[in-house]
Amino acid sequence: MSVIVAGPIALDTIETPTEKRDNVLGGSASYAAISASYFAPVQLVGVIGTDFPEQHLDIFRNLNIGIEGIETADGQTFRWSGRYFDDMNQRETVDIALNVVADYHPKLTESSKAARVALPANMAPQKQLQVLDQLDSSTFVVADSMDLWINSEREALVDLLRQIDLLVINEGEAKLFAQTRNLITAGHRLRDLGPNYVVIKKGEHGALLFGEGQFFSTVAYPLPHVLDPTGAGDSFAGGLVGFLSALGKDSLDFGDLSRSIVYGTVMASFNCESFSTDRLQSLTQEQIDSRVHEFRSYTTF
Repeated sequence: MSVIVAGPIALDTIETPTEKRDNVLGGSASYAAISASYFAPVQLVGVIGTDFPEQHLDIFRNLNIGIEGIETADGQTFRWSGRYFDDMNQRETVDIALNVVADYHPKLTESSKAARVALPANMAPQKQLQVLDQLDSSTFVVADSMDLWINSEREALVDLLRQIDLLVINEGEAKLFAQTRNLITAGHRLRDLGPNYVVIKKGEHGALLFGEGQFFSTVAYPLPHVLDPTGAGDSFAGGLVGFLSALGKDSLDFGDLSRSIVYGTVMASFNCESFSTDRLQSLTQEQIDSRVHEFRSYTTF
């Protein structure tokens, strides 16, 4: 079974209290695709500029990620620059340059249109809808979003929610979108907008899953040190969709979603242990299985 991940592929400049890295691999689709590739074959769809380093493409090639859906356009690759403070939960965006992403329209390859699971990653909802228009009707669709689109493209985002199976969103965005300070209320209100399931990410405090009359909650994996949390939410979503695809089931239920959140949580924890995708791209299946087993022992009583 396969996964399609569509969205931004970027070059990031990241500064933390201890270190700074320039032009590292970034973008929500990059993190999600790498995370998902440990569970199922991935087709990555996005656009890069002529300045995109070949060694970053080699990261995808060396994993289970097809790059036939990556277009190269004349111009510069999408770039993001951010700075983290002593509290690694707080960051500021220093600069954003959309570059070739601004005029990009996702185009799926014929082989990717019938993917079992699809993740239109964090990008403008109109572009996420363009991905949906090209997918097979049986594809299980998971979508992510952010406060920018909630504030500026709410109508299109509501249209998107009517057509997806699972929404993944962080707690601040969930409260903003649902116009409430209560996360439980937010989860139910977001489900009422269309998706069968809603996941609210709470960062270092875990995640919540909402279904029809069903609820699941998990903590985050306890990390003693966080080097770079960039892409943690995208790695979470990638692990989730990769696990769901690996199940190979025609119909997914609430139990499947609950288990996928655990695997997403574990993949996000690995991501935070190094800059960019460095840790994420060098994992073994044994390391993933070991951490899942360890995580289970922490949350069983």
